[in-house]
Amino acid sequence: MLEHLTDETEGVVSLVPVTRETYDAWLEEQSEPIQRWLATTHFDPEPGAVGLMATADGTLEGAVVCMNDRPDLWDWAALPDALPSATYRIDGEADPDMAALGWALGTYRFHRYKKSNTGTARRTPARLVWPEACDRDGLRAAVRATALVRDLINTPAEDMGPTELAAAAAGLARAEGADIRILTGKDLLGQEYPAIHAVGRAAARAPCLIDIKWGPPDGPKVTLVGKGVCFDTGGLDIKPAEYMRLMKKDMGGAAHALGVAAMVMEAGLAVRLRVLIPAVENSVGGNALRPGDVVRTRKGLTIEIGNTDAEGRVILADALAEAAAEEPQVLIDFATLTGAARVALGTDLPALFCDDDEIAAVLLACGTAEADPLWRLPLWPGYRKAIESKVADLTNDPEGRYGSAITAALFLQRFAEGAGAWAHIDLMAWNAKGVPGRPEGGEAMGMRAVFAYLESRYGT
Repeated sequence: MLEHLTDETEGVVSLVPVTRETYDAWLEEQSEPIQRWLATTHFDPEPGAVGLMATADGTLEGAVVCMNDRPDLWDWAALPDALPSATYRIDGEADPDMAALGWALGTYRFHRYKKSNTGTARRTPARLVWPEACDRDGLRAAVRATALVRDLINTPAEDMGPTELAAAAAGLARAEGADIRILTGKDLLGQEYPAIHAVGRAAARAPCLIDIKWGPPDGPKVTLVGKGVCFDTGGLDIKPAEYMRLMKKDMGGAAHALGVAAMVMEAGLAVRLRVLIPAVENSVGGNALRPGDVVRTRKGLTIEIGNTDAEGRVILADALAEAAAEEPQVLIDFATLTGAARVALGTDLPALFCDDDEIAAVLLACGTAEADPLWRLPLWPGYRKAIESKVADLTNDPEGRYGSAITAALFLQRFAEGAGAWAHIDLMAWNAKGVPGRPEGGEAMGMRAVFAYLESRYGT
């Protein structure tokens, strides 16, 4: 992705961004041949339109591209594939960071399992000269983190089980000079993470807890938690085939926690960062959790398993309890947790739950500024009775289907008690339909928004 941003200066092609409102004024300043050519080719200045201009000998000389009235990230993301393969320089007004980030995101490909490198779909995307005044370091970090998140989610579960997810986390930790500890299999029981072990014990690949620490021990504590269900069959309450098809993405929360962590560490934010990822496969087996079982948690609370397909909140219970025990200033978890959040907000918009109104407002504002939106849903206290169990402290399967994204968040809140502020992001982590800059497949959602919030608070 970053290889499509360059400092090259020879042979570059002029790229002029316009809008419907500014096109006529721009056109009046052009030579008569250019005006005649654009008229002859019926260039229509509607968003997404591209007009190419050539010299007398047929060499590509420039391109005019029409943006939305308020150009955004995704206008730029469309251009690497919409333009002929060449190197372009922006001539005109543009937000440099937005242009460069959009361009880079528009060049993402996941071809790990493709044998052939031919065909129109595999053409070399156009390149862009780094815009002046661009925050190159910040952009590089955002692009690398996005690629990390997308690659982790896109990788099939055969090659992205708990062990491989832990290896990816270890690679990140080594690269950034962080400490990492991985508890695996029965060690989870010995170290009092019984809920993680209970969910993952039936799988052929052992469950684990990934624990990364970075930054000065006396720094303000920021903890990220990510749901790492590397594949979710639903357990004994097995999913129908159509719902199981995408369950390689059920570790998307873990991928997001690692993505934000990568940006925090690369930026050198003044924090004591901790990342906790419970990594499991929710499988069918003779020792799998059964509906009606009662699971003990690290916090001491017990959970009645009403449905084995509501396993994400069970493993997060242990990780959140450990995180909250250190009383971090900020605790944020990411999880592909509920279909109810998707029904409410669709696949593109992550649901934000937060127990601090001020932090929630900043997160929402950062999402808007970064073209990485979040939408807040309430931690409605009137629904707390729904997560009560007759035989245990809590149930993972409240009766009825109403408000289930909220009741899931209320469940997690019980284990986040002690943190200075807690936010829960329930996200899809997947583009159901490909559009420029956001190809079908794994996607980082809310990652840049969360980092922007942390940078605004802890940046040096």
